[in-house]
Amino acid sequence: MKKNLVSSGIKLSFLTMISRVLGLVREMTKARFLGTGALADAFGIAFLFPNLLRRLFAENSISVAFIPTFKEYLEGDKSREEMREFVCATFTLVSFLTAVVVCVGMLVTPFLVRIFLKSDEIAIIAETSLLTRIMFPYLFVISVAACFQGILNGENIFLPSGFTPILFNLCVIGGTYILSPKMANPARAMSVGVIVGGFIQAAFQLPFVFKSGWPIKFISLKKTFSNPGTKKVVALIVPTIIGTASYQLNDLISTALAGRCGEGVISSLQYSLRLQELILGVFAVSIGTIILPDLSSFAKRGQWSEHNSMLTWAIKIIALITIPITFYSLITGREIIQLVYKSRRFDDTSVALTLTAFTFHIAGLFFTALNRIVSPAFYAQGNTKLPTLAGIISMAADIVLSFALSFRWRGGGIAFALSAANFVNTVLLFVFLNKMRTVNVGGVVKSSIVYTVKMILISIVASVPAFFAHRFFVQKFSSLGRFLGNGIPLALTLLVFAAIGILVLFATRDESVMKIFGKNRNK
Repeated sequence: MKKNLVSSGIKLSFLTMISRVLGLVREMTKARFLGTGALADAFGIAFLFPNLLRRLFAENSISVAFIPTFKEYLEGDKSREEMREFVCATFTLVSFLTAVVVCVGMLVTPFLVRIFLKSDEIAIIAETSLLTRIMFPYLFVISVAACFQGILNGENIFLPSGFTPILFNLCVIGGTYILSPKMANPARAMSVGVIVGGFIQAAFQLPFVFKSGWPIKFISLKKTFSNPGTKKVVALIVPTIIGTASYQLNDLISTALAGRCGEGVISSLQYSLRLQELILGVFAVSIGTIILPDLSSFAKRGQWSEHNSMLTWAIKIIALITIPITFYSLITGREIIQLVYKSRRFDDTSVALTLTAFTFHIAGLFFTALNRIVSPAFYAQGNTKLPTLAGIISMAADIVLSFALSFRWRGGGIAFALSAANFVNTVLLFVFLNKMRTVNVGGVVKSSIVYTVKMILISIVASVPAFFAHRFFVQKFSSLGRFLGNGIPLALTLLVFAAIGILVLFATRDESVMKIFGKNRNK
């Protein structure tokens, strides 16, 4: 069993990586067809509603409520008939509630989109309303898909669910290219791709659900709401929704402010965040996932010295990775954006808008990643309230700063507000961790700060020659077109930056590098 789970975990990680790469390709497709114009903003607003509701209900329903309850049924003394009724009741509940939300949402769509757009933009308000109505049913199909995923994951079947995001991205990418010439504009083609992709995510998993022996059928609403299992799911999910809602409210307010800062600001922020999320997905999320089981084990056994050592080591690894990436990205941000996004509709104006957002987003990369590492220290001790409280306070700070800075600095102000909020979140996590009196926060923080300052100094040393080398490479190769003209300077600048940085790390016998090198050598 353990061997199968490890094998599934490796395969799932591989599928997740492919999905994230295709997610970037999806954004590249959006950049090619929509750029940062009014249609790009319209699509971003329209997709915001079902996507935020998906995060609020579907994702939390799986991880927090349905899977634990389903596991209890599987491992308890419930009869097969009772388990089947619970599965059908959950499917009916999810289908009924999301169908109601979709219907109401489509009715009030014209009122919703006016929150994000100026009242005199009549044509774009109408187009945004249409796109929203096309994509709102995505909430229904992706919630059903989430229900299927919960059943499969409860049975330790992970790969079908891990493959569905790949199918979704392929549908959006393919739908945009295939349907754009046949529809009024590319935004509508991409919207159709979204709803088709969501439907395929649900349909692809259904045969595996049937194969695992679970019926999928509707039962009466009376039986649904009186089922003990669905009652427990609702009781578990409501508190989490309250906490998660603060994050979604923050996204809504930030998007509303961005929509009033001018054309292209919404989409430029989304393009920038996609680049940052790719980095976080590769490093921070992976490290956070890896250390959680060991942190939990150390906490359960009261081995706080080992717990603190692992937490400190993880923080140092994040500093070792994200701080150099931050400096390198600040030097080469324009070329990164041009290489990834610049195409037909994504012109120099789009590059400038996205670069402004990216500069402020990437400046907060270290703290954003750090939050993904420190939070498992709470989860390892069974505490979810304190990191949730830290998140709520930091999101409030984000909203206040966004209001204060957006009208003067536009997208840059909103991006800076998010990075500042992540810094606040990091500080609060350490403060709350100290209150728990189980972790030697003073030792962890002192060691982490010293190492972070060291990495900043090393990155500065590597950045100075890399900056001048980068200017030379850009001038020499800029005439070679989008891919070579940006790719070659990026690669050569990386070689200069990395070579100097690695030499300094080895010259100072950096403990993290020596530890990694020693492990690899021993293998």
